[in-house]
Amino acid sequence: MAKTALIVDDSLTFRQMVAMTLTDASFTVVEACNGQEALDKLKTHRVDIIITDINMPVMDGIAFVRNARDLPQLRKTPILMLTTESQPEMKQRGKAAGATGWIVKPFKATQLIQVVTDLLP
Repeated sequence: MAKTALIVDDSLTFRQMVAMTLTDASFTVVEACNGQEALDKLKTHRVDIIITDINMPVMDGIAFVRNARDLPQLRKTPILMLTTESQPEMKQRGKAAGATGWIVKPFKATQLIQVVTDLLP
């Protein structure tokens, strides 16, 4: 059965790039443009992995991860931060919020697929 990934990023171009990479790897993709929209989509979609940016309007990635981790069905779901942020303190904030992994943009498709595959059971 195909795995489902939720991609959360305010850049449509970037969401499409990640979606294409994951679709090519046989994933089903759900997209959201900010953390609040992502939380709303999680009410009606079961996902196997979440890939989120940090810097977004309405609700940023750190707040989104914290809120997602409060949902019982997402306590063990891998959450990957895919962002331009690379500072150690930002990575620490992400980890403290509940992020499982971190990839700095720009990314290579093979790298993204490898990390996603490694995070999934």
